[in-house]
Amino acid sequence: MSDILPTKVLFVCLGNICRSPTAHGVFEHMVAEQGLSDRIEVDSCGTGHWHVGKAPDRRSTAKASKRGYRMDHLRARQFEPADYDRFDYILAMDKQNLADILGHRPSHYAGKLGLFLDYAEGVTHDEVPDPYYGGANGFNHVLDLVEWACEGLLADIVNARPAQ
Repeated sequence: MSDILPTKVLFVCLGNICRSPTAHGVFEHMVAEQGLSDRIEVDSCGTGHWHVGKAPDRRSTAKASKRGYRMDHLRARQFEPADYDRFDYILAMDKQNLADILGHRPSHYAGKLGLFLDYAEGVTHDEVPDPYYGGANGFNHVLDLVEWACEGLLADIVNARPAQ
């Protein structure tokens, strides 16, 4: 039994029903595929409170399901300052949500805080666009961006951690 604590990752968007649960579901899937579920924990939240307790947007869930990702077990929650004590990576989907959570950042936080797409190699976007008011193509585009960023994030975590 290892005494190395798991790396904990938190994805943040506005309402926690489209972008951050998509990242949560995709990353959780990739972590499990690599046999790393005991080493990496995943969560998501929103900066807003509107959807607390609700399931992800059905359009997000449907598009993710077509690619083999499950999100039906997720429920929206709101970001809270205590998340800084729980998570090693806090990754926002866009600059506004990053600014919102930076306002709560305690001086002792030593984890990685930034934009999620910083981990997507070769992607020219720096923000994951909110597909909520758009059409089906927006949800597919979000999935594409999320998959690329999840691959880079997983590589970053694996390369930063000692072998068990």
